[in-house]
Amino acid sequence: MTTIAFPGRTTDAAPRRRAGSVNVTLIAGLTLFLLIALAAICAPLLTSADPIAQDLLNARLPPGSPGHLLGTDQLGRDVLSRLLYGGRTDLQVGVLAVVTPFVVGTVLGLLTGWIGGWFDLVVMRVVDVVVAFPFFVLVIALVFALGAGTGSIYVAISMVGWVAYCRIVRGEVLRAKEQEYALAARASGLPTWRILFRHLLPNVVVQAVVYSMSDIVLTILAIVTLSYLGLGVPPPTPDWGSMIQDGQQFLLTQWYIATIPGLAVVLVGFALALVADGLVERFGQR
Repeated sequence: MTTIAFPGRTTDAAPRRRAGSVNVTLIAGLTLFLLIALAAICAPLLTSADPIAQDLLNARLPPGSPGHLLGTDQLGRDVLSRLLYGGRTDLQVGVLAVVTPFVVGTVLGLLTGWIGGWFDLVVMRVVDVVVAFPFFVLVIALVFALGAGTGSIYVAISMVGWVAYCRIVRGEVLRAKEQEYALAARASGLPTWRILFRHLLPNVVVQAVVYSMSDIVLTILAIVTLSYLGLGVPPPTPDWGSMIQDGQQFLLTQWYIATIPGLAVVLVGFALALVADGLVERFGQR
């Protein structure tokens, strides 16, 4: 009996993973990311210090000082408190800012890949125009035009980020719609929306989900960069980018002020990279 190979799924003829095997990479990445997210969410339980309260008499205390596990910055603000509350801000914006581009790009990718013709031509020309500019340059320009703040960040990233998902899903649809299951669904007279969202979408969305892990990291880096340039989260709200900017002038003496939030960004990126690799391994995309 011939086995039909569905995109993104394993088959009996050529299994990608041994049945029952544990995906250590995915579990490790999810565990690490959830621990980071829980630390940010439970910030009031992990520290009693006010992240915006200044204490100039206790400025630039080293890590391990009484009452300040990670020390204080140049204004006497507790670094641990600012790190945790800053993680709240950056993770929230980083995750939520990817949702709209993911949904819009996936839907447009489905429609362009399925419909084709002039609709596909128009959408892909718009995509070509957007990708002609570097991501960070375009986001910075849009935020500068819209004004600093989280609202501007959401809008700027949404206007730029959807193109990657559109291209990924469109390419998968062009391949998948020629598969036997898609041809059978079309021949049976099913409505177009049912074919797209019930049969095609589950088979083509895996690549977009994998990319979204990297996109969250890219978005967090964009937020940190914007805050570093003074265009991101407005003060006094703590943010990893503003912490790095505040501490750069003290790198040779109080290295921890800028280094600790920088390490937090690296750790989040590492966790999401593990999640992406785990998803690739799980769905056999290598």
